[in-house]
Amino acid sequence: MTVDDRVSLLAAAGDQLPEDVGKAGPLGLLLIVLLLIATAFLVRSMTTHLKRIPRSFDASTQQVVIPDTAEELLEEERAPGADVLDQLRRAPLAIEPPRGDDRPDGPGRG
Repeated sequence: MTVDDRVSLLAAAGDQLPEDVGKAGPLGLLLIVLLLIATAFLVRSMTTHLKRIPRSFDASTQQVVIPDTAEELLEEERAPGADVLDQLRRAPLAIEPPRGDDRPDGPGRG
């Protein structure tokens, strides 16, 4: 490329019309529309989550459960999944520790 070619390229770049500068193309419009759609979905999701929040977190608004009989007073309230935890605690271990003392050739007996 010669010097004259470089100068003509620089001059051609400077010949842009002022009304062409700063115009957004169809890709810019598409990007703006996609951002607006994503914002609408986020707002919709946030409003559904906000509707699930209670009006007040005060402990005084919680209802007190009064048992009808004395037996209900002595019953323990079990957490969800407590039966499964009890069953797992009673189940034999999948990997048992070594039983070195019970065997004649166990560790420590050389």
